[in-house]
Amino acid sequence: MIVTEWVQFRALDLGRLKAVMAQPVVVDLRNVYRPEEMAAAGFVYEGVGRGKV
Repeated sequence: MIVTEWVQFRALDLGRLKAVMAQPVVVDLRNVYRPEEMAAAGFVYEGVGRGKV
């Protein structure tokens, strides 16, 4: 779950992040990432407040 807009969280290594997660699920409360980018990286992604994409 991403709950901050800090710049450090905008540049995560998505491959490394996915490798250390038991389930590649991200809930983004700040809409830091684009849904297409997360899907291409293999994540189940929900950006809260975006509506259906």
